[in-house]
Amino acid sequence: MGYAKERGKLEKLLTKTTGIGTFDEQNLKVLNDIHEQYSHTVRILKNKEPETFLELYTNELQQVKAGKVALRDSESDEARGENFDAYKNIVSAALEATIEAIKKTV
Repeated sequence: MGYAKERGKLEKLLTKTTGIGTFDEQNLKVLNDIHEQYSHTVRILKNKEPETFLELYTNELQQVKAGKVALRDSESDEARGENFDAYKNIVSAALEATIEAIKKTV
């Protein structure tokens, strides 16, 4: 199966994450949009080939969700900034892991 379309989407999202700086509402909006698009894409991949992408769906996507929850539950500005950076790093790592999994299936 060809996954070039999904890989292209994920690579664009990964590029967007590098452009995100420190915590502010605009960057949070961009990061949440990346999260939603990643979530949608990994679900498509899981449905196409569960043996390869189920682990990414269960592990990576759950880590991304946990990062988002930690950010949302932050009480101080300092904690919010730290959790934002962690959330961004988790999203980037999930994107990279999914891109690598796609490359291995080709």
